Amino acid sequence: MPERPSEARPGPPLIAGVDEAGRGPLAGPVVAAAVILDPRRPVPGLADSKTLSATRRTTLAGQIRERAIAVTVAVVGPSVIDRINILQATLQAMREAIEQLAPEPLLVRVDGNRAPVVRIPVQTVIGGDRSDRAIAAASIIAKTHRDGLMLELHAQFPDYGFDRHKGYPTAAHLEALQRFGPTPAHRQSFRPVLQCRLFD
Repeated sequence: MPERPSEARPGPPLIAGVDEAGRGPLAGPVVAAAVILDPRRPVPGLADSKTLSATRRTTLAGQIRERAIAVTVAVVGPSVIDRINILQATLQAMREAIEQLAPEPLLVRVDGNRAPVVRIPVQTVIGGDRSDRAIAAASIIAKTHRDGLMLELHAQFPDYGFDRHKGYPTAAHLEALQRFGPTPAHRQSFRPVLQCRLFD
C-alpha cells in the first residue's frame, strides 16, 4: 500500500564533509569547502583531489555543485595566515565554510585530526578524503576554487609561475622568490619568504 504524504519517511540524516586546500604553499590563501551530498543524485568517481587530473577535478567540481544539497567555500588570505598561523587560519576557513551550510547538517566530518569548534557535532577522519565521499567532494571543491584564485594571482604577478605550482615551494618558485622578492600574495611568516625579506 503506498504511503500517504503525511506518512512519508524522512530522508537520511544530513552529513557534511569538510576539507581544505593550501596549507603548504608559500603564497595565496588557504581554502576550505563543505559539502552535503545528495544520495539521490550521486556523483560517480569522487576521490581525493590530489589523485585527480586538473581536468577531471574541474568536471567533478561542476557535477558536485549541480547535484549536492549544499556546497560552501571559505577563503582566508595570507595576511591572516601570517597573523594567526596556518593551523588557526585553516580551522577558521573550515569553521566559516561549515557556518554557511544550509540546510544545517546533523554531523560534520572533517579530513585530518584537527577540527574547528562549531555548534554542530564534528568528527575527524584521518585519510577522510580517500574514505568518505563527502570529504572527497569537499577536497575537490576546495582545490579547484583555490587553483582559480592562484590563476588570478598569476595574472597580477606573472613572474612567479603561480599558474603552474599554485604557490607551493617548487624550485622554480624559490628561484623567483630569490630573484624578485616576495609579493603581497606571499605568506611573509613562512621561512623561505621570511629569509628573502631578511636578506633583501
